Amino acid sequence: MSEVVRFTVSLEADLLERFDAYCQEGQFATRSEAIRQLLRESLTTQAWSDDAKDAVATLTLVYDHHKGSLSDRLRDIQHDHVNVVVSSMHVHLDHHHCLEVIILRGRAAELQDLASKLRGLKGIHGGRLVVASAD
Repeated sequence: MSEVVRFTVSLEADLLERFDAYCQEGQFATRSEAIRQLLRESLTTQAWSDDAKDAVATLTLVYDHHKGSLSDRLRDIQHDHVNVVVSSMHVHLDHHHCLEVIILRGRAAELQDLASKLRGLKGIHGGRLVVASAD
């Protein structure tokens, strides 16, 4: 863990009031915790848009596993990208629907491309790619 450095930030009173409300709603222990999280999220987003070399993300898909050969296509595409697919978890929601969470690691552009391929398959009801971190 890095050394903690203190610094001062000047804010307009109304902005500080809004930030304090954000801290309270987010149940942050301190303003510093909230600022740290906001900075990490912002830096991760920047690294993602810059096609970070080591991006980490989750792809969550909801789909109808009775649609054609959808389960086979999902599996085959993941196997074709074994270099970025770290792990996956499959959950049965009901008789027809499944949820799959896929953990990905690699170049941001490659993760986005894989997510687009999977989300675009017939039978996918929804898919969301969420960046967890990027260096």
